[in-house]
This record gives sequence, structure tokens and C-alpha cells, in this order.
Amino acid sequence: MLREYLTPDLVATKLPGKTKRQVIEALLDIACRSGKVSDCELAKKDLLNHEREISTGMENGLAIPHAKTAGVEDFVIAIGVSKKKIDFESLDKKPAQVFVLTLSPIGSIDPHLRFLTEICSILKDKAVMHRVASAKTDGELYNVFAEAVGMETVDPTQN
Repeated sequence: MLREYLTPDLVATKLPGKTKRQVIEALLDIACRSGKVSDCELAKKDLLNHEREISTGMENGLAIPHAKTAGVEDFVIAIGVSKKKIDFESLDKKPAQVFVLTLSPIGSIDPHLRFLTEICSILKDKAVMHRVASAKTDGELYNVFAEAVGMETVDPTQN
């Protein structure tokens, strides 16, 4: 599924923000600038509400903020890396540095779960996670995911 939705404009190695909310807003801004989100305010509201209900901080420096929302008509993903470690109330109590935002249309139960499962299966590999966290350019970050799902890569110096 990832190969259908990830494009080079949806990744960022210099993700701004010092708080969970700021990181979510920065990721959403990337998704909104891509034109793939039809209602950015609604998507933001749904993301923040979901995050209030349950933290999406995982383990090993990963957070996957996600929500189902009427603010999108199709699946949307945005991937970011922060040079700062952000408290995301993670399962292992450690701060997060790699963030994968996903938005799914309301009513998409099975595809939503497959989408999240694919992301987790890619990032459970510690070598992949290290490459993601240490990516210096957006192109390099995109290529880690592109290679993982058999997509064409881009110029790694692309920023």
C-alpha cells in the first residue's frame, strides 16, 4: 500500500517542532501542502483528538500519529525526522525522533490496518530505522522507504 501513496514531497528530514502537537502540525502541513488533504482543519482536529485518547508513540524512537477523518478522500502519509528527540508518551517511555503520520478516510477499516501494519513492519528492522533516523536529505529519507517497498528511488541529494 505504501508504494501507492508515498511521494518525495511527503518526507522531511528537518521536521520542526519541540512538542508532540507541533510535530503533528508540521507533518500535517507537509500533507496539506501536497494537496492530498481536502480539509486540513478537520484532519488536524481528528489527529489531535485521537492523540488525546491514546498516544501514538511506539517504541525505539518511533511515533505514528494517525486518524480516520472526513478530511481526506484517500490514504495520506507524511514522514518526518526530527533532530530533536520529542516526548511522545511512547510505550517504552523514550522520546521519538522518527514520525509517520497517516490519515485514512472514514470507513476504511481493513485498508487502514494494512497501511499501519506495513509501516510498522518496515520500521521494526533496526537497520532501516537507523537509516531513517540518520537520513541527511529528504531524498535519502524517501529512498529508504522506496527501497523497502520496491519503488524507484530519487536523487539522494534532493532536499
